[in-house]
Amino acid sequence: MITIPAISEDLRSIGDKVHNGERITDEECLLLFEKASLGFVGSLANEIREKKHGDKTYFNRNFHIEPTNVCVFSCNFCSYSRLYAHRDEGWELSMDQMLDIVKKYDGQPVTEVHIVGGVHPKMNLEFFADLLRRIKALRPDLHIKGFTAVELDYMFRKAKMTNEEGMRYLHEAGLDSIPGGGAEIFDEAIREKICADKVNSEGWLAIHEATHRQGMHSNATILYGHIENYSHRVDHMRRLRELQDQTGGFNTFIPLKFRNKENDMSDVAETSVIEDMKMYAIARIYLDNFAHIKAYWPMLGRQNAQLSLAFGVDDIDGTIDDTTKIYSMAGAEEQAPSMSTAELVTLIRQAKREPVERDTLYNVVKSYGGVNLSEN
Repeated sequence: MITIPAISEDLRSIGDKVHNGERITDEECLLLFEKASLGFVGSLANEIREKKHGDKTYFNRNFHIEPTNVCVFSCNFCSYSRLYAHRDEGWELSMDQMLDIVKKYDGQPVTEVHIVGGVHPKMNLEFFADLLRRIKALRPDLHIKGFTAVELDYMFRKAKMTNEEGMRYLHEAGLDSIPGGGAEIFDEAIREKICADKVNSEGWLAIHEATHRQGMHSNATILYGHIENYSHRVDHMRRLRELQDQTGGFNTFIPLKFRNKENDMSDVAETSVIEDMKMYAIARIYLDNFAHIKAYWPMLGRQNAQLSLAFGVDDIDGTIDDTTKIYSMAGAEEQAPSMSTAELVTLIRQAKREPVERDTLYNVVKSYGGVNLSEN
């Protein structure tokens, strides 16, 4: 006979809240991390996911431009960047090289270019504004999602602009939205140990608020599974939930798993798949005002990305076309991250979900629910 574990009254109360569409508290979120089984949080997260999206699982056709991995900052967890003092070990793309990447997709139905990289002192605000204008001249319809709050903070301070002035300037130059990178963990004591010299949590949130005030959207992330504890994760998500209550400007939340290859935190063990799925599920339960939870498939690997679709995730990012090195250099599952549209559709269908191609703002481009792959 199979014995079903008893559920405590506290967990039962959380389950009732979720069933009734009520917001859970920070204390209840922490209890889920500490006491709830994966099956329990997974079932609640899937219930929320299916209420919001049914079986729909989103992806887009995108590619990345990574202008440089040379950086003035030295984050202990980073396997990607090379300090400016050692820039001969990294890469620095010229304006023409970056525009050539865009031209490579002429005639192809990509909808987004994602621009993110190291913080290079010579690639300043005006340099990137010029890049934005030139990309829009080549491809006016292409949505430009670019620059983490870390990059933007450095650009704005160097240009002696406020966040509002800087975001307005870049928006007018062609920037459409910003990614969620650089958030890491908001707790300042943890940041001091893993990324002491870059923008702090207050600065990160202020830049995203300024972005939203410009009528633009952004994403949000968390870097989990290193030296933080569960209370730090809850605090991080609380600050995001509070800002989302104020602005409504976040598109999606993306938990990012710490990878320990080739960085200064190689001694820290990586989390298990069970812990990964628990992170996704609890994020889906707690962040009730976020429409979407995304699993970044190059970081998780294809099979685990499929698995995440049962734990609250409704988006697995895009085609990417092997244009990013950020996670592959850190030892991610996918060392050459690229999938065709047909492969993404198959991946989602194998998980018994409905593939939906979206644009950056989650407008539906095409539903593949009843489409034969041979037609595409």
